[in-house]
Amino acid sequence: MHALTRRRNRWLVVAAAAGMCALTPGTAMAGWGPGGQSNGDTAETGGGRSGSDLVSMVRYSGSSTGGSGGGKGNVTPVGDWNPPACWYEPRTAADFQKYVEDMYTETVNTPGQHSYAKTAVGQFRETYKDGEYKNYNLDEADKGTWWVAVQDPDRWMEPAAQLCNESPFWVVNGDTPDVPNAVTPNVLAELAYNRLRLPETEVTLAPENTTKVNLPTWAWLDGATFKAVDVTAQINVGGLNIQATTTARPISLKLEPGTKDAETYPASGECGINDDGSIGEAYARGKADETPSCGIKYLRSSGKGKFALRATVTWEITWTGTGNPEPAQLPNGTFGADQEVVVQEIQSVNR
Repeated sequence: MHALTRRRNRWLVVAAAAGMCALTPGTAMAGWGPGGQSNGDTAETGGGRSGSDLVSMVRYSGSSTGGSGGGKGNVTPVGDWNPPACWYEPRTAADFQKYVEDMYTETVNTPGQHSYAKTAVGQFRETYKDGEYKNYNLDEADKGTWWVAVQDPDRWMEPAAQLCNESPFWVVNGDTPDVPNAVTPNVLAELAYNRLRLPETEVTLAPENTTKVNLPTWAWLDGATFKAVDVTAQINVGGLNIQATTTARPISLKLEPGTKDAETYPASGECGINDDGSIGEAYARGKADETPSCGIKYLRSSGKGKFALRATVTWEITWTGTGNPEPAQLPNGTFGADQEVVVQEIQSVNR
């Protein structure tokens, strides 16, 4: 059997044992994950330890980092693309040794732990301590690092998060791991993409909230609110020090009236961005007879209900980073929200 296949099979055995561990009260799931987490605007967060689990060593900072738990975050990629749900990143020999030994100790000392889990974790430990590798390669700690699979904590149940199933492997300093999603500046940029947090998309309307049938309703977004946001992802482990900054810039607003009985300005419903970063044009006294550059005209009333106006901003997303000083394109992203609009009939008095 090929060595890489043997290593993969051993890793799957340990993963299965870890699943048993997860079902045992008081025992943390043994495995490489979850991924790095962010916890607030302008935050800098990254890897650490939680019980016998290692979290990602990727650190995030910038003007737009949000907390985990939001699925794919505020940004929905345009097209059939998603940031990685799992990836590989390095660990020093000492960190790797501590992780495996802690996992082994916790597993074998947990009361009621299944013997299969103890055996599988013991075999995994033996591979790196006294088997295929010796003493976790501590004698070669200055020559390389262990590379391990990590999952995005918000997406660990997705099939894509299970694709990084190679067991930990040794990489000599300066070599590039021959596996998909080995962390690179480009992969870091894609991970940062998933942590972009964008402003709420609520357009300003005139008339506000309540409008009239056949009356053009102006719509706009303030350029001071809808400005570029960015997230930087960086990893610095065992001589690997790379980073990438992903930046999102608003480029257009799409209006969907919430009913077929309406017209949009322009007809496509797509309002482009102005030179000052705003979208649309603010209504002002004296413009009642003008046609808005961005807006809606409802052709029937909402009756006793309301129409759900959908406003979606498209963001152009690029990245720069280690070895890539010029902005490179990532898929555009969208983020939108609904807001309620009441449309009334214009009342007339017959004399």
